Amino acid sequence: MEITDVRMETFRWPDRGFSASGRWVFGSDGLDVIKIETSEGLTGLGLSWSYLQADSIGRGITEHYRPLLVGRNPLNNEDLWERMWLDGIGRRGIAVRILSAIDVALWDIKAKYAGMPLYRLLGGHTKSVAAYISLGYYGQKITEVIDSLKKGVAEGTRAIKIQIGELPIKEDVERIRIVRKTIGPDIKLMVDARCVYSHSEAIILAREIEKYDIFWFEEPVKVDNLKGYQLVAQSTSIPIASGEAEYTKYGFRDLIQNNCAAILQPDAMVMGGITEWMKVAAMAQAHHLLVSHHGPHQIHAHLLAAIPNGFMIEEYYTSKRRPIEGGIFKDVLTVVDGYISPPERPGLGMELNEKALAPHRTS
Repeated sequence: MEITDVRMETFRWPDRGFSASGRWVFGSDGLDVIKIETSEGLTGLGLSWSYLQADSIGRGITEHYRPLLVGRNPLNNEDLWERMWLDGIGRRGIAVRILSAIDVALWDIKAKYAGMPLYRLLGGHTKSVAAYISLGYYGQKITEVIDSLKKGVAEGTRAIKIQIGELPIKEDVERIRIVRKTIGPDIKLMVDARCVYSHSEAIILAREIEKYDIFWFEEPVKVDNLKGYQLVAQSTSIPIASGEAEYTKYGFRDLIQNNCAAILQPDAMVMGGITEWMKVAAMAQAHHLLVSHHGPHQIHAHLLAAIPNGFMIEEYYTSKRRPIEGGIFKDVLTVVDGYISPPERPGLGMELNEKALAPHRTS
């Protein structure tokens, strides 16, 4: 079997509804789709979220990688990953994101060729993963947040994450108090700061919210502030979670060696694809760390179900922040009794809803 074609399709749409998370302001959203064709008729699908308006950059990088892939066996993912990595056009950013999407598509082909769902091919540790929902984006009134929280709890949600960091610390502490009071003592509550604090601010906040039984404190400081992560982790009883903006096994090696986080959150669409994601999961297991994730559960349900240290899958409770996200795939994975299960179809088991995406196509 040989790779016969590698192509990218890009889609963009304006970001409606929730306008901010921490101090990040969303102006638009988008999806880069990699499709890999093979001589045996199998097609691999890979995805990468993208906020770039210059789609030509991603397409140019894809075309740059294409000669390294066409004519080679798609099952040899380690060889192909190394060829793209050693090609040297980037160690972070858009170059690695495109590499990631290509790698995801290669694993989709591999599992389809094996005739089994990806999570079984990767290890098949469990058939389902506990889910939590992300709520509380800025742009909502607190009354709207409370209504969403009550609805989520009524529907059986057992864990909730809210965004913090846009308001002054005292106001966010009050916001957290209200959320805890609303959901009660038995629901896990996580907070996500999106890297907005200095380490001293994060320590102050952590000490203020420990009394509200916070399950994890996500991305308290800037991504590359390893010493800051270490200081925050040492100062609080709240577990620190991080990794959604980190790249490759080398970045996660540094997080682990510097004792930055108890819960790692690699995103296969960002950090180097499934090949790298599984290596990070193994490193985490060797250090007795849990792995959650960042990114769509259509991909990560497979990865978390494959490993023994997989821990909690993120689901967006509403599609308002990404208004077409619910329509991207023909079959959307849903939470059942607090758990999400990967599909049993061969490969990733995901199929794009081309009709829904068509109005947003840019290439």
